[in-house]
Order: sequence, then C-alpha cells, then structure tokens
Amino acid sequence: MSQQETVGSQRAFGPNKAEDILVVRRDILLGENAWQGIRTLGLDQCLAAIRASGEYLPRDQMEVDPTYKQIIPYLIYRYEGRYFLMQRHAKASEKRLAGKLSLGIGGHIRREDVGSNDVFAWAHREFHEEVCYGGGLEIAPLGILNDDSNEVGRVHLGLVLLLEGDSCDISVKSELAGGHLATLEECQEQAHLMESWSQLVLAALVARK
Repeated sequence: MSQQETVGSQRAFGPNKAEDILVVRRDILLGENAWQGIRTLGLDQCLAAIRASGEYLPRDQMEVDPTYKQIIPYLIYRYEGRYFLMQRHAKASEKRLAGKLSLGIGGHIRREDVGSNDVFAWAHREFHEEVCYGGGLEIAPLGILNDDSNEVGRVHLGLVLLLEGDSCDISVKSELAGGHLATLEECQEQAHLMESWSQLVLAALVARK
C-alpha cells in the first residue's frame, strides 16, 4: 500500500497475532493479470467478491502471504478544497511506513467490526476511530487501489473513499504524529514524503481537478 497500515491503532498494518482480519484470495479479486493503480470502475463487483469470498484469517500470516489481499477502506478527508494530510509517528507499529505522510485513513476489517456489508458504514466507523471530528460527512467512492510495487502493497487492496466534510475541526489520534488541511498544490510539494498509496491517490485527485 503505500501501504496502508491503519493510520493509527494496532489494527494498522503492523502484525497483531491475536487478530483475524478480512481477506480475499488475490486470484478472485484481480485475476491472473492484476492491474496496478486506482480503478474508478468495478467497485460493485469488488464488493460482491468480498461478500461472496471473504474470509477472516490471522493477520500475522496474511502479512506475508501474497496469495491473499487484506481489504482496507482508505479514507480521504476533504474540506473546502483542502485535504487532511497526516504524518505517521517514527515509531509506528508498521515500520515500513514509519514517519511517512499519508492522505488516507485506513484500517483492517475484523469480524466484530462488520455490522453490515455497507462499505460506507465501515468508513464511518474507521474514520471516527482514527481522528477526532465532530462535523458531518458525505461519502463517495473514488476507486479501488492495487499497488504490487512493494511488500506492503502486495498483500493489501484499498477501497478508496472521499469523505467531504463541513468542518475544519479535525485532529489525529493514535499512531499519527500530526495532521493538517492542505491544498492539492501543497500536497504535491510533499508527495516525495508520502507512502505509495497516498502518492497514487494524489495523482488521481490531480487528474480529476
């Protein structure tokens, strides 16, 4: 994922042997010739495959098994044209992402987290676990993210969602060192410091501008 460790809790991308997380076999989701980057089409088919073939397996095993993809809602917060840009702590549980900048709030899905198959419900839960925010949200899909260019990305698949907020009163929790609202131009200036998933999302946002 860039990679996507949960922006915060021990449910981030760091190993946690006590957890079973939602995964789907790579061949079911991607076929033999996996596409790379963000696809804007196919979200419904992807969700159908997750519902039909999703399994809950131990996270420590899944972190090193590229025959499965861990399903990660990856949430992008925007307020009045500015995006919430975060930085992970230098001592984040996922060492491969330590200190990097991130546009995405993401987290593994555990069986006990899922009250329905509604991806928007997952998004609301994850968002409020990872940040302090008291405003309203409108959620829309941005696409499906696959990045096999690094060892983190090879075992994760992102469901990228845009959260349009009505408040600038937002702050980080957990493993994040800090966060602030930034324009696309400001994000581009710091793209080289971002995790790879955020770089891909940033490119997609710039292309939509």
